[in-house]
Amino acid sequence: MQRIVLAMSGGVDSSAAALLLQREGFEVVGVFMRHGEQSAQSCNLPGAPNLLLPVVQGRTDHKQGCCSASDAMDARRVADKLGIPFYALDLQADFARIVDYFATEYVRGRTPNPCVQCNNWIKFGRLFDYADSIGAQFVATGHYAQIQSIAGGPTLQRGVDRSKDQSYVLAGIKREYLTRMLLPIGAYTKPTIRALAAEAGLRVADKRDSQEICFVTSGKHDEFVRARRGGDFDTSGEIVTTAGEVVGHHPGIERFTIGQRKGLRVAFGEPRFVVRIEPESRRVVVGTREELGRRELTAARCNWLTTDLPTHFRCTAKIRYNSPARPATAERMDDGRLSVFFDEPRHGVAPGQAVVCYEGDRVLGGGWIE
Repeated sequence: MQRIVLAMSGGVDSSAAALLLQREGFEVVGVFMRHGEQSAQSCNLPGAPNLLLPVVQGRTDHKQGCCSASDAMDARRVADKLGIPFYALDLQADFARIVDYFATEYVRGRTPNPCVQCNNWIKFGRLFDYADSIGAQFVATGHYAQIQSIAGGPTLQRGVDRSKDQSYVLAGIKREYLTRMLLPIGAYTKPTIRALAAEAGLRVADKRDSQEICFVTSGKHDEFVRARRGGDFDTSGEIVTTAGEVVGHHPGIERFTIGQRKGLRVAFGEPRFVVRIEPESRRVVVGTREELGRRELTAARCNWLTTDLPTHFRCTAKIRYNSPARPATAERMDDGRLSVFFDEPRHGVAPGQAVVCYEGDRVLGGGWIE
């Protein structure tokens, strides 16, 4: 029987993944990754301790958010019901890197993507480290994406449920991970996953989905940024048009992202959007939807999940998790950066976000928008 390490969050997706893997004959080892800074300071989990991954005992307080004590208990109960071993991995020190990155990017006038960075920097690396330490052959998660084999090796593909597809946030992982990754729920729709969990008597079958940014439990990222940075800084400044006319003032650039319309508090005869953020002058530049559109972008720190990619290639490209992929021509430059030329203007191209290139359903890779 092949051993597999499964990241269990206490939600329905990873719980259903455990069920499916068990039915396929794997020896499943559940791992709860405790890293949310707004979650409990420890997880009160029963069971034998794991010397490699400490289970921190003694606290029951928690706040809603990623990896709270209640999430840990939900994961524990699912593991107990399925009869699989379950351990907790304390990643709070590692996760501080993600939180600092998130706050710093906003202060720099960029729009961070902590989910992509977390998968890239922390989650999969730690999971594979643990898998190696216990002799597990594979690592699995509850992401809505698929691993499929072709002649050149395993590939990352979109999930069947397009409304839940998470291939975008996995585009930054190392290519070598694909040979040992399983994504069991990627071939199912969300309603089917909930039905499978309900049929198996898993209490998380109707549990609501987690929020987009797991550690910003208030939903107000600007307040979180100020709290993280200590509040002793000034990012307020002018709101100006693309022609340079001052039309208002704002309390801080961390409140804004490219494409934003709400919260400008400036009256115009037609809709205005944030088209540029200038961190040096602390100016927020607003313009029309036409002025917001961009047909070209450059990305750095690229990661490729295929070895057969030419210098120039056609693709569809996504500029945000919830945005559709659109036709484009891409060019890999000699300095390692990527240029993407869209067939039609794209609105909301934000520095700091990831651009991900697809060939059909296959993820080719991508980079970070400059």
